[in-house]
Amino acid sequence: MTSSIVVSFGEILLRMSPMLEGRWLSDASMPVYVGGAEANVACALASWGQPVAYCTAMPDHYLGREMAAYLESRGVDTTPVLWTGNRVGAYYLPQGSDLQHAGVIYDRAHSSFAGLGPGMIDWDLVLQDAGWFHFSAISPALTPSVAALCREGLEAATRKGVRISVDLNYRSKLWQYGVSPVSVMPGLVEYCDLVMGNLWAAESLLGIPVDKDVHQDGNKQRYLDHSVATSEAILRRFPRCGRVAHTFRFEKVAEGLRYYATLFERERAAAAGSAAHGTASAAGRLHVSREFRTDAVVDKVGSGDCFMGGLIYASLQGWDPQQTIDFAAAAAIGKLQEKGDATHQTVSQVRTTIERHA
Repeated sequence: MTSSIVVSFGEILLRMSPMLEGRWLSDASMPVYVGGAEANVACALASWGQPVAYCTAMPDHYLGREMAAYLESRGVDTTPVLWTGNRVGAYYLPQGSDLQHAGVIYDRAHSSFAGLGPGMIDWDLVLQDAGWFHFSAISPALTPSVAALCREGLEAATRKGVRISVDLNYRSKLWQYGVSPVSVMPGLVEYCDLVMGNLWAAESLLGIPVDKDVHQDGNKQRYLDHSVATSEAILRRFPRCGRVAHTFRFEKVAEGLRYYATLFERERAAAAGSAAHGTASAAGRLHVSREFRTDAVVDKVGSGDCFMGGLIYASLQGWDPQQTIDFAAAAAIGKLQEKGDATHQTVSQVRTTIERHA
């Protein structure tokens, strides 16, 4: 296992998960979970024994300190936390829903993290032992100052030769400061070695079009062909990127949930040629995970974050692309069987999931 530390950067959040139809009021009870996409990635990596540090901003009061202590109990190093501001961001999500559900309510304005801006984080200190830096599209969606801070961190990581990953998680309710995501995200993705998301997020955040009819018949081969096309478009546009991962999750009442994922890897010879000639070749190969199925879902939140953690973990282990995408997809399907935002799965449990779906 690599000794390089992964630094995950993003906003710590509290998820309020009410039972609707007034039950949260009549029972005077509402489950609360510590979350946030990048914190979930950090917890997954820590569960698998990968050294990981989490960089965020928290208010210096008992709520923030207890949340930091929780992350430490999960094995996440919170040394990079910036203690500033007065409030923790939160979101409300009815039980049984996911973050694409119209019922999600964000309460993140004026949080400690939303108040960040360039010059507030000592990136040389945060990244001094880092081998990998991870962020997501959620952070630059908050404010122009946070978007500028993300770029500052990416520039610092690039100077230090740190590998960089991004999760293209698109949240339309967060992009509210008067700019289009496609005017912000490409300038950040150009620093990334690994890009993860789905076809529709790539369209919303990077302007890479999706065939509007691709979903009509649910044909798997059409999705895989589109994954290749979108991956090639990303590799042509962003020469530094060497891997693109896509997830596919389908749920029907009578059939349960189907899940698979793809990993497109740029050919090494093509990458070398691109570097030599200053061009970006999109030549590569698509690797498709096993197809996973489940009849019951305990909690839909955090599955994509667990997938992202799986990609980072397997990449740092030096596993081949097929092993990498199988592990990440298995981790994601396993997270659907857990309550809370972050996974508690072990590596052996993820491997058991892979074997069950052989």
